[in-house]
Amino acid sequence: MSMLARVQVPAQARRGDVLPIRIAIQHPMETGYRPDNFGRRIAKNVINTLTCRYNGVEVFRAEMGSGVSANPQLQFYVRAESSGELVFDWVDDSGQRGSERALIAVTG
Repeated sequence: MSMLARVQVPAQARRGDVLPIRIAIQHPMETGYRPDNFGRRIAKNVINTLTCRYNGVEVFRAEMGSGVSANPQLQFYVRAESSGELVFDWVDDSGQRGSERALIAVTG
């Protein structure tokens, strides 16, 4: 299963601006309680951890569980310090990892 993500990061900002960062990850987030078509429980498989690093420094971490719905969408804020890269990484119960990157240009 490939985990696709859509990231929304402003392409540019002024130094000191507080920016909204959004990520939506395509993932079923199976709780382990739902049955399949044959009545067997579908194994629990949720994204456990999502991190975001801004120029190598962790600026956001989410520890998620089975209470999070399918295709989770998260929003958080960062202060624009310098031009660079935001790197998003996540891992689910099955050990599957996903990653996404976004660039931001900071002026002023």
